[in-house]
Amino acid sequence: MKLFCRIYGEGPPLVILHGLYGSSDNWMTIARNISSHYTVYLPDQRNHGKSPHDDVHDYKSMSNDLFELATEYRLRSFFLAGHSMGGKTAVNFALKWPGMINGLAILDISPFTDYDSLSASRNQHKNILSVILKTNIAAAKSRKEIEELLSVSIPSEKERKVIMKNIQRDADKKFSWKLNAKSLMKNLDMILEGINRQVIDDLRITGFPVIFLKGEKSDYLNPDDYNYILRLFPAAEFRVIRNAGHWLHVDNPDAVSEALLSLLYY
Repeated sequence: MKLFCRIYGEGPPLVILHGLYGSSDNWMTIARNISSHYTVYLPDQRNHGKSPHDDVHDYKSMSNDLFELATEYRLRSFFLAGHSMGGKTAVNFALKWPGMINGLAILDISPFTDYDSLSASRNQHKNILSVILKTNIAAAKSRKEIEELLSVSIPSEKERKVIMKNIQRDADKKFSWKLNAKSLMKNLDMILEGINRQVIDDLRITGFPVIFLKGEKSDYLNPDDYNYILRLFPAAEFRVIRNAGHWLHVDNPDAVSEALLSLLYY
């Protein structure tokens, strides 16, 4: 699948993959912060932003999309960063094409399935996607009106702001959703799926720097997984981004920018 992609700056290539409900728009501040050191590629992953919609949405297909993007831009090797769903895509890509990776940054996600919180996560995302599917934003007169509609079922203002990044006006000037909520709902279990901990010793990858960034106020990256991650990526380093939740690139963009720049100096 040919992905829509924004490109900033000059220097060694760095591809940044957004998370679920995200898009390349969410990473423009970071891209500008580091654009004097990297050429930053910001693709919209399938079913998000300006990229095509598809019934399939799993990590195999998203990894293949990234390989196609790298081929299109003639990126024989590059730095790779991914947040949340994008982090899982990045890990899967690195496991399949390790020779293409110069450095890897995984932002606030474990590569493994978190069975303790799986049910709660599934219910949370089902609620968000259900709200998107049933909310008739085409009839709304303003973004404020849409936010009021969403606030009934999505009480978190920060969550609503992320969701509302997916709103656009169509050719008739009516509001519409950019993301493909129907496909995301259908494939939700695969989105929440992680690597099997039982096979990680057969997947061990070395040869490039790896950093995992955890939002201080987030529980998406469980420290209990650090030992498993080290079995998968023996060179992995773990850092906490202070005063940040799951959307750490929004809460503390300077610290995230600094971490991404550090990949150049290992």
